[in-house]
Parts: sequence; C-alpha cells; structure tokens
Amino acid sequence: MFADIAHAMGNLGGGGAGGGGDYGFIIMMLIVFAIFYFLLIMPQQKKQKEMKKMLAELAHGDLVQTAGGIQGRITALTETAVTIEIAEKVKIKVGRNFIGTVIEKASKP
Repeated sequence: MFADIAHAMGNLGGGGAGGGGDYGFIIMMLIVFAIFYFLLIMPQQKKQKEMKKMLAELAHGDLVQTAGGIQGRITALTETAVTIEIAEKVKIKVGRNFIGTVIEKASKP
C-alpha cells in the first residue's frame, strides 16, 4: 500500500525532467575543463617548454642563478650537472635542473 502511494507521488512531481539534467551536467563539466585547460594547464606547459629550452642553451661563461639563489658563472657543463664559479677559485657543482634563470649570456668572441 505504501509503495503504491510513493509511486503515485513520484509521478505527480514531474519526474520527466530528470533525463535532461544529465546532458546539462556533461556540458557544464566540459566548460569547467576548458576553463581549467586555458587558465592553468596551457600556461604551465608553455613555461615548461621555455625552461627546457633555456636549460638546453646553457653555455660556458653564462651568468646564472640557481633555484636556491646562488649566482655564478658557468665553468663546465655535462648532460646532468653544471659547475658554477661563485667566487674566485670557489666552484660548486649543481644539477642542471636546478638552474633557475640565466642572468647574462656569455659574450660571443
């Protein structure tokens, strides 16, 4: 008896509107994804490409700053490491990925 009443009340409430809500939800999720892509993902990918290019173009004599804030001139390069002279006769070796920025490119002879 209670099941018949509940079933009848469900039909009176206009239950036909629930089917169209699924498409609305999917469209809204696509819009949210598009916003995230253009505001967050795309700029981050561009920044990663620029960083990769900068690391590939490092050269002997460039003045660089590490991610930790140490500045110095590049004296040696390998595939994975960079040797930086931070003071006269004081050299440190850091991973290539830890170079933050190139402050000044080496002058070409």
